[in-house]
Amino acid sequence: MEYILGKESHRILIVDDEQVVREVLSDFLTSENFVVEAVSNGEQAIKELSRSHFDVVLTDLKMTGITGIDLLKEIKEKKLDTMVIIMTGYGTVDSAVEAIKLGAFDYIMKPFKVDELLQIIRRAINQQQLERENIRLKEVMNLYELSEAVNRSLDLENVLRIMADTVIKELGADVVSVFLEEPAEFETQIIEQFIYPESALSESDGYGSINQEKLYQAFKTKPYLILSSAQLKRYFKTLPEKRGLSSLLTVPLRIKDQIVGVVCVYSYRRNYRFSEGQAKLLIILADRAAQAIENARLYQNLRRTFRETIEGLVSALEAKDKYTSGHSRRVTEYALLIARAIGLPQEEQEKIEWAGLLHDIGKIGIRLEALNKPGKITKQEHEMFKDHTTMGKQILEQIHFLREIVPLIYHHHEWYDGSGYPTGIKAEQIPLGARILAIADAYDAMTSDRPYRKALTQEEAIKELRRCSGTQFDPNLVEVFI
Repeated sequence: MEYILGKESHRILIVDDEQVVREVLSDFLTSENFVVEAVSNGEQAIKELSRSHFDVVLTDLKMTGITGIDLLKEIKEKKLDTMVIIMTGYGTVDSAVEAIKLGAFDYIMKPFKVDELLQIIRRAINQQQLERENIRLKEVMNLYELSEAVNRSLDLENVLRIMADTVIKELGADVVSVFLEEPAEFETQIIEQFIYPESALSESDGYGSINQEKLYQAFKTKPYLILSSAQLKRYFKTLPEKRGLSSLLTVPLRIKDQIVGVVCVYSYRRNYRFSEGQAKLLIILADRAAQAIENARLYQNLRRTFRETIEGLVSALEAKDKYTSGHSRRVTEYALLIARAIGLPQEEQEKIEWAGLLHDIGKIGIRLEALNKPGKITKQEHEMFKDHTTMGKQILEQIHFLREIVPLIYHHHEWYDGSGYPTGIKAEQIPLGARILAIADAYDAMTSDRPYRKALTQEEAIKELRRCSGTQFDPNLVEVFI
């Protein structure tokens, strides 16, 4: 990609302690349509760089005080978007080569022809344009990857972690802090703070206390704030104590034009200041994250409703049968012990949790008084009891978000040797979750009082599990549970 110089005014800073060099280069480069500033030493150069942007710094290598190498290091430390060209005499050519290793674009030997220097400047600016295009492409790709990642995640903390990790990488920040406040449509007003990376959590008190009201007021007229250390007092209730905060960039998180939080990006690099371009990138990141946060919160509300629905169904079942009060919750607890011990993913553990709570839901349609009599139940009553797995399947199949746990509930009375019900499948044909529930269900039944017998001791129940291992129960899971 070739960029034609002279069509736009690129800015060049000349740093040289020889006045004649400064004057000759200034006149020549100005005639080539560059905007030129010239200073006599490194200290003045640093001041100019802090005030204005320069596309190219053309610096002498050997100067009193701050040398060309020192200036180069300062530019690289502050991550300035500036190409550095070193001017040097024959005696310091090794130092010029070292400057290239440190990040200088090129060097030119004194005395030189101005046309040769112009060619180097042209190449430097072309390289700079290419790097800027690559950075923009990289930002677009990272935004796309961020959007994909947060859209796949419905876990609020994971959404915040993805966003914060992207901010750390793209903005070169030291710490990201996110303050969230529940919007009005949610049930409670809860303010929470998320700090990234995790290593900063132990020092979270040192990041000060943001005055959210002041920030919200500022965000009515400003899309972002870039604050230096001298400006922090206005927007903090208690000032940051951790090291010396050089720059704070903060943008609002908005959901449906309502501010629900702020993203604060901290930098502790000496004399560093976040740029306008970084602020605009953070606004885009925050916008993507806010959409994902809203989705995550809506999903949390849905899950809350989901759990309340399940708890309601379990309570209805237990209200009908006093002898099994608490049974479903204990079965769930035992089943989760097995699921965690064999390393099932969190998603599978959740299915087992819901299935454990609802495994006996089919009993709602059975006359339990006949089954809770002190004496032995008849064959007809036993067949009626066996219907509860089929009835549970029929009930839950009508609820879309419970369909995935139906096989676990339908098959939790299958036997490992194939002699169980309702379908007589065996071994690995039985869903893993159903095999886990079978052990948890039997253990709780054995260790609970029933109208027709007293509860077994733990030792007696374990002995019974081992006796039925390989026939009624999966032998590997029995040993895991024990």
